[in-house]
Amino acid sequence: MSDTATATNNSEETQVTSAIDALLSENDPKKMSYEEFRGAQFDHGLAWVYFDEGNGGLGVNPVLQRQVEVRLRDAGASPMKPAMFFMHLAAPTIHTHGSEESKDRFLRPMFTGEERWCQLFSEPGAGSDFAGLATRAIEDGDSWIVNGQKVWNTMAHLGDWGMLVTRTDPDMPKHRGMTYFAVDMKSPGVDVQPLRQITGEAEFNEVFLTDVQIPDFNRIGDVGDGWRVSLTTLMNERNAIGAGSGGGPPKAGSGPVAILTKMWRDSPESKRTSVTRDRIMRLYVRSEAQRLTNIRAGQNRRKGNPGPEMSIAKLAFAELNQDLLTAAVDMMGMAGQVDYDYTFRRPEDLSVDGSENGVQHGFLRVRANSIEGGTSEIMRNILGEQVLGLPGEPRIDKDIPWIEVPRS
Repeated sequence: MSDTATATNNSEETQVTSAIDALLSENDPKKMSYEEFRGAQFDHGLAWVYFDEGNGGLGVNPVLQRQVEVRLRDAGASPMKPAMFFMHLAAPTIHTHGSEESKDRFLRPMFTGEERWCQLFSEPGAGSDFAGLATRAIEDGDSWIVNGQKVWNTMAHLGDWGMLVTRTDPDMPKHRGMTYFAVDMKSPGVDVQPLRQITGEAEFNEVFLTDVQIPDFNRIGDVGDGWRVSLTTLMNERNAIGAGSGGGPPKAGSGPVAILTKMWRDSPESKRTSVTRDRIMRLYVRSEAQRLTNIRAGQNRRKGNPGPEMSIAKLAFAELNQDLLTAAVDMMGMAGQVDYDYTFRRPEDLSVDGSENGVQHGFLRVRANSIEGGTSEIMRNILGEQVLGLPGEPRIDKDIPWIEVPRS
């Protein structure tokens, strides 16, 4: 490394350290509300250190965000609320593609949790083939009129704003006629309906959009550039799901595997068979490999060298969670098949593995891990084509106008 690069890095580290010192000298997270402290954190440029100054950042190397997380955690700051998960998707998208006005309007209340976000991408006829979406947005003066339907929208019932991708030019090939908006979920014509899951919960939703008026001010990126903008969101979604969200890397042995190890310790000697021990050992090793892969991928991403690790991590994460919770239910024996409450309910927080609500709930919830955020089949296609260089699947609709694509 050159002396100049070293000096620059040292200078940036000093800048971040000074900002943290200033934040904590003026604000005690133990005596402030969650929203108040996070607002102060944003104003000191410590929300996302690599963002521009004035937009919650300092314009420094993203690897220094880890220093912020550790210092604030040690000072007693509360971790990010799970229901704010979609901040990890919306914030970098708006920062990368949004206007200065959009950044000023959305980033701070998003970070403080005053405004929660959801994602409106998938449709009944456009899930894995997301670019085939049919929700239409028609320009009307300085606004857009939107009609269509979105589906599998996590926590949309709690969202104040939605990341919405629409079809604005049906005469263009499907990837080139899309436009990205921020939509107020309280707008007239937005109807959020629950989709009940096998857990009894309805954290997923379907959203109907009928003559919804969106001001052009809320457009993120250029007209027709929605596909490129969406890729930023999708990349960050896989990063967030594969690596977990906020608070730095988890400790070894934490997460769903901790349930198994505790069940083993609490089991009577008669149930501690060598077969069960071997099964838990193998799952523990996989969990640790996943944790270390996530740490390495996060470090590479913060250094500006993202690799295929997050697509791999997302794929492995889904399979590992399902295997962990299956093993836990097996250890419960017949008790794992009774006394579960399937009562319909609307969750107030987001959980990817669901294990904090009990083994049975976790076992049911993780069935979705191999579907949400990109199916495992899609992840394998991405790895095969983009990482291994294998031939892509035949596509006949890539270069023809969307309106001419055959549909069933």
